[in-house]
Amino acid sequence: MNDIYIDLETYSSVNLTKSGVYKYVDSADFEILLFGYSIDSAPVEVVDLAMGEQIPTAVITALTDPNVRKWAFNAQFERVCLSKHLGLPTGIYLDPSSWYCTMVWGATLGLPLSLETVGAVLGLEKQKLKEGKDLIRYFCTPVKQKDGTYKRHYYSDAPDKWNLFKAYNKRDVETEIGIHEKLHKFPVSDSEWVNYHLDQKINDRGIMIDIHFVRRAIDCDEQFRDTHMQKARLLTNLENPNSPTQLKDWLSEQGVEVESLSKAAVKDLIDESEGDVKDALTLRQELAKSSVKKFVAMETVVCSDNRARGLIQFYGANRTGRYAGRLVQVQNLPQNHLPDLELARELVRSDNFDMVELLFPSVPNVLSELIRTAFIPKRNNRFFVADFSAIEARVIAWMAGEDWRQNVFAEGGDIYCASASEMFNVPVQKNGINGHLRQKGKIAELALGYGGSVGALKAMGALNMGLKEEELQPLVTAWRNSNPHIVKMWWDVDRAAKECISTKKTTRTHGVVFTYQSGILFVTLPSGRNLCYVKPKLGTNIFGSESITYEGIGEQKKWCRLESYGPKLVENIVQGTARDILAESMIRLNDHGYNIVMHVHDEAVIEAPKDASLEDICSVMGQTPEWAKGLLLRADGYVCDFYKKD
Repeated sequence: MNDIYIDLETYSSVNLTKSGVYKYVDSADFEILLFGYSIDSAPVEVVDLAMGEQIPTAVITALTDPNVRKWAFNAQFERVCLSKHLGLPTGIYLDPSSWYCTMVWGATLGLPLSLETVGAVLGLEKQKLKEGKDLIRYFCTPVKQKDGTYKRHYYSDAPDKWNLFKAYNKRDVETEIGIHEKLHKFPVSDSEWVNYHLDQKINDRGIMIDIHFVRRAIDCDEQFRDTHMQKARLLTNLENPNSPTQLKDWLSEQGVEVESLSKAAVKDLIDESEGDVKDALTLRQELAKSSVKKFVAMETVVCSDNRARGLIQFYGANRTGRYAGRLVQVQNLPQNHLPDLELARELVRSDNFDMVELLFPSVPNVLSELIRTAFIPKRNNRFFVADFSAIEARVIAWMAGEDWRQNVFAEGGDIYCASASEMFNVPVQKNGINGHLRQKGKIAELALGYGGSVGALKAMGALNMGLKEEELQPLVTAWRNSNPHIVKMWWDVDRAAKECISTKKTTRTHGVVFTYQSGILFVTLPSGRNLCYVKPKLGTNIFGSESITYEGIGEQKKWCRLESYGPKLVENIVQGTARDILAESMIRLNDHGYNIVMHVHDEAVIEAPKDASLEDICSVMGQTPEWAKGLLLRADGYVCDFYKKD
């Protein structure tokens, strides 16, 4: 036995979509119903565990045999479920090192993270049965009854459906085998599987949640909403002052006609109003800020040992290979700027909600800034947080050969000040001479590196930061004039990609190789990893210029034809390269014995004993990979007793 392909059908009263697989299997009523498998692509067998059948001993042995490759689509699900089935306790899971994921394999080739969609895109002979969703809803989840209770359906409730369910389980394994056969010409590299296996270990380890604090934060929000809604009712005499229709009518009675009650509109109205109108709008503004969705998500996903698992999706952004957040969405946590963060946290944690409202101008803002602090290290440990300084700016400067930027990094300078200085031909120092120009440099750096223009500056909030409309185009021009090598890289990449697509011949530029094979444009990064664009074509865009189109995941997660061009390709190349640097640094940190519990963008969060060395962690993380000679990296860090932004 070399390979075994697996698909499971399971039951749990826990909502899988909201809670994730780790919390799902942590439920006392979790069980595996059907175990479909194929050994070395032989005909699929289905073990009906719900009806008392047993998984063969040889298959059970294979699950822990490091020499047998276990394959599944979204293999994390099968591995974690089987860990529970085999009697492993919460927090202990089957070693992922011999598990391989066909979903990840497809993602490396630009394919969607859905078995049904992948089967359709690849044109498999045996595709996922469409009846599956209804069968899963019937057998795998409890059904709410009219009286509010929940009912579970068993195989005996619908024998015909059960037989179809077994056929569905069998077909999923056949579809997985079909994907394997279709993709065999484009195997995932050994190094990328190493990255995947570490990702699984990080997800298995999870990160501790201060669940007491989370519940108090939810209580604080509820109290705030109740008191402010009561104030709004007393002020307006409305049954539901949160209703836009009711509030618009009330405002009209006060002589204020409004078309919209959006956040921006309310903010402007507050500035123009006074008296009861101003108070009512201020209450609405505060209630609109009130959101504890992430605290609720934490409470929903946390396992019985108070650790949240499965928060990171490997290859979640398949255009670049970057990691994505799941469940709590740790990739978009609000930043914290409160000077009294620890005090605010302790007041919430100790139910002292009145004092929170007394000491801080906005309770919703306080709760938002406290979200990060719900993540805590285990006893006798601290968080050691290390991240790359200006990683994308460093990568694009290195790849484009923009030497003045490289010199800034070599000297430990501030890229925003240096950019402003280069753009305006004057010295710029943070909080010093011409310091007011640093903000313009920062906005330009964040908005313009990948072909952005006036629209990108506006989207970045340039007008809200004090810039005037007439300043925007000159800012774009100044930035591009200051970075001619980056601008040149945009269009060199554009030409190389188009030439490769039109001639089917290999092209090269800026350390990147473009190859066309089997209907896929492969963009090989300096690391050796490929970015993939399926079925690329040259067409004409809405401006009448030649453009690149390809098939991929677009809006609403649908498979469709998308458009790209040089600067956008450069963005993918730079972000993909930054991702590879992070992945390699995490391998090094792991090899040095550091336990990564979470990573966010270009930042690794390590749970380690209090005497661990932050200097060593940053040194290990900041090493330049062998394939990136000349790239100037730097990792900075800080230590904390709860997660926060330094």
